[in-house]
Amino acid sequence: MRIGPHLPARAGVGFKPAHFRDILAASQPVGFFEVHAENYMGAGGPPQAQLRALRERYALSVHGVALSIGSMQALDRQHLARLKALCDRYAPENFSEHLAWSSHDGVYFNDLLPLPYTPQTLARVAEHVDEVQTTLGRTMLLENPSTYLDIADSTIPETEFLAEVAKRTGCGLLLDVNNVFVSANNHGTSASSYLDAFPLECVGEIHLGGHHEEIDDSGAPLLIDAHGSPVADAVWQLYAEIVARTGPLPTLIEWDNDVPDWPTLRAEAVAAEQILAGQAQASAA
Repeated sequence: MRIGPHLPARAGVGFKPAHFRDILAASQPVGFFEVHAENYMGAGGPPQAQLRALRERYALSVHGVALSIGSMQALDRQHLARLKALCDRYAPENFSEHLAWSSHDGVYFNDLLPLPYTPQTLARVAEHVDEVQTTLGRTMLLENPSTYLDIADSTIPETEFLAEVAKRTGCGLLLDVNNVFVSANNHGTSASSYLDAFPLECVGEIHLGGHHEEIDDSGAPLLIDAHGSPVADAVWQLYAEIVARTGPLPTLIEWDNDVPDWPTLRAEAVAAEQILAGQAQASAA
């Protein structure tokens, strides 16, 4: 199993082709870029040329969205083979996926769906993580989801479920702070209490993103993990509290919808960089 090199403990951003020329025009104040694996599984063309140029200059994180690790059905071997070819080609410092399912009987859904946290699903998720890591020859990170309802069949708290998957497989975890905030607000629970129970020692990368507030059918606020706006102040506060406990960690700004211009996205990364730098100075004092 491949261990390291790791992403630098700096801020990164999700790469968008519209920003390519701006990014290459000058050295950028970011430590890495992240791409969605499924956008780069073709054999060539502009996407591969851009990713090669980016990889020559920056560390790289590859984030999968379609492995369907939480499904009770077998992993798609062809998809996994394409993923391995991508990771072999670009040798990213990190590979991550979601604790979710997104396919059934060969049909892929345009969503990351929740799963019940039971001993049966725990065993299946651990089996799938083992298969991914064995196929790729590298450790992976598993991301906590954003959720909008409770599943009655769940018998294991999410933090315990994630900790046990990491224990059984040796995988790391990707802590999405916005997902924690969204889920806690939707379920009427405490984001801080969730983070107190989270196995922070397993975290290899953090995600920060924006969310959208709607009103559900009962008139109550409903937060949507939309990735289409700046990071909220409350999420920044949670993030600062986390890195005060863990020390600096690789931190990605996710902005996938209503993508702004490069200076706006870069400013979000700079804000994360300032928090990381401040914590690094505090740790050294």
